[in-house]
Amino acid sequence: MDRMFKVLGFWAFIIAIMFLAGGHHFQIPAILFFVQALLFYIFGAMKLTEKTYMYLFGGYMFISFVGMVWYANFMMKMPA
Repeated sequence: MDRMFKVLGFWAFIIAIMFLAGGHHFQIPAILFFVQALLFYIFGAMKLTEKTYMYLFGGYMFISFVGMVWYANFMMKMPA
C-alpha cells in the first residue's frame, strides 16, 4: 500500500507540471498538486499499516469532495 501512495505522488507531480506548462493562470492549482504530491510521497515513505493508509485515503477523499462541492457552490459564478 505504501507503493500506491508513491504512485499517487508521482501522478500528482505530473499533473502539477502540466498545470505549470499551462501558463501563469494555473499557478495555484500547480502549487496545490505539488503539495499533494509531496504529502503522498511522505506518507508512502512512512511504511504505515494498510488500515492506516485506507484511513488516510478516506480522509483525503472526504476533504477533496467537500472542497469541490464548496467551490462549485460558493466560488463559481452562475451562468447568465
